[in-house]
Amino acid sequence: MKYLLVLAVLWVAIWLWRKNRREEMRDAMRERTAKAQRKPAPAGPPQAMVRCAHCGLHLPATEAVAGPGGAVYCSTAHREAAARQ
Repeated sequence: MKYLLVLAVLWVAIWLWRKNRREEMRDAMRERTAKAQRKPAPAGPPQAMVRCAHCGLHLPATEAVAGPGGAVYCSTAHREAAARQ
């Protein structure tokens, strides 16, 4: 009789463990599908890139510093260094 009781307790424990495991898996699947359905933020249009006349660094044209003779620099320090040469 005591073996039957041990077997019943074991069966209930396994049943509860599997039930909780199934719920965890279901929740994980919901999270995965929700994450897959989210759309990434749209990227803006491509920007024109220019090369610094002093160091050769490529940067967006909107961030470049204009220099003499149509040259473009990545910073004012590089523009001043080029003017000293």
